Amino acid sequence: MSDSPTGVPSRPSQADLDRYAEQFSQSLTLRLFGANLSFPEGRKVVVSIPELRPEHRGGAGTASAVNGGILAALFDYAIGCTGALVDPGRRCATVQLSMSFERPVTGDSLRVESEIDSHTVSLLFATARLYDAEGRQCARCQGVVKLSNLRWASGDSPAVN
Repeated sequence: MSDSPTGVPSRPSQADLDRYAEQFSQSLTLRLFGANLSFPEGRKVVVSIPELRPEHRGGAGTASAVNGGILAALFDYAIGCTGALVDPGRRCATVQLSMSFERPVTGDSLRVESEIDSHTVSLLFATARLYDAEGRQCARCQGVVKLSNLRWASGDSPAVN
């Protein structure tokens, strides 16, 4: 990511974000979850599971609600990947999450949307919301991400495992 002539850092290109999302979506964990990562309009992170499966279920003591551990992992991905909105070539890691589960997540799909609230050179603060298949907000999360000076091992995007 380079600075513009005005000295204001430029945003990553949509092509860079799309490449990051494509490679990150091939990670073993996201494939096992059946999840996809995207950066609509280069301004937010979306992690979605288009088809919830039985192994996602078991939350709130039922066979229909999504398990809270699955929701926590999705929040971690969504918040953690907001670092790509600053610079998709830099490694980053979630260092803090605070989640509120407001209603059970039922239905056939879900999505998490995350946006940057603010950031410094090395820390990013983000908010995420989780929606069920009907578009109802079911949970929210605030998180902190550490932005590293290290580049991804593969060069310009997350390593695919």
